[in-house]
Amino acid sequence: MANMILRLPAVKTRTGLSRSTIYLRVAEGRFPKPISLGARAVGWVDAEVEAWLAGQIELSRRTQGGRLLAPGSH
Repeated sequence: MANMILRLPAVKTRTGLSRSTIYLRVAEGRFPKPISLGARAVGWVDAEVEAWLAGQIELSRRTQGGRLLAPGSH
């Protein structure tokens, strides 16, 4: 499978996050790091963004009201 590179507008659309939130989470190590595409261009590996989204969905499903749920107690 070929790697697809997403530019910032596509990442914002897929995640629902703002530009500043994306870069803040990258700096915190809580979002995939972009790759350099040239002197003034970066992009994100689609598979890494999709894996992050899957993790966020899983985390959301396991928590409710800020507390962790036991497996199978949804």
